[in-house]
Amino acid sequence: MKQLFFVAVGVVIGFLVAHRVSRTPGGATFLAEVDARSRAFRGAVADGYRSREAELRTDV
Repeated sequence: MKQLFFVAVGVVIGFLVAHRVSRTPGGATFLAEVDARSRAFRGAVADGYRSREAELRTDV
């Protein structure tokens, strides 16, 4: 239970820091780049999943 508390506190602190950083011009740019890269990564993972699923369906 104690570990869950510390994880929750860490998440809240992370959100607060990100909110503060996003108010600065450099921070907003940085967070926009992080967002773009995470979207690209998610897209690549989803495309790979769909491709592999299609391969498995055609082999059956």
